[in-house]
Amino acid sequence: MILNIVVFILTFCIMEFMAWFSHKYIMHGFLWKLHADHHKKDHDSWFERNDSFFIFYAIVSICFFLLWRYDYLSIGLAIGLGIFAYGIAYFTVHDIFIHQRFKLFRNADNRYARAVRRAHKMHHKHIGKEDGECFGMLVVPRKYFKK
Repeated sequence: MILNIVVFILTFCIMEFMAWFSHKYIMHGFLWKLHADHHKKDHDSWFERNDSFFIFYAIVSICFFLLWRYDYLSIGLAIGLGIFAYGIAYFTVHDIFIHQRFKLFRNADNRYARAVRRAHKMHHKHIGKEDGECFGMLVVPRKYFKK
């Protein structure tokens, strides 16, 4: 049981690195065409091509659930749940809190919330795929906590 909890927490933490890595080198790299619409102010639809990236991590998470279910990997459930939990956190912070795709958490105003918003605003300052910054989501560089 303790092993599963540790694996869950480690997976959740590793997913922040994976989000940073895939955002910087994949979304702002060879799959920019899928991510570019996210950097435009006007969208034709509520959905963006960028939304397709969640499918990849959902499939990875499901695969770990299946590995656990069919007794191929005893910690598969913990890994799958860690990926799933990070996905929920990412969606809540990025899509709901920052981009207000659902009108929730509008009044959240604490040090961390302001830092997350500042960092993401700096990321979206760059319209193109080059010269970006702040590619992570939940771990915010210290400089964005300053007033």
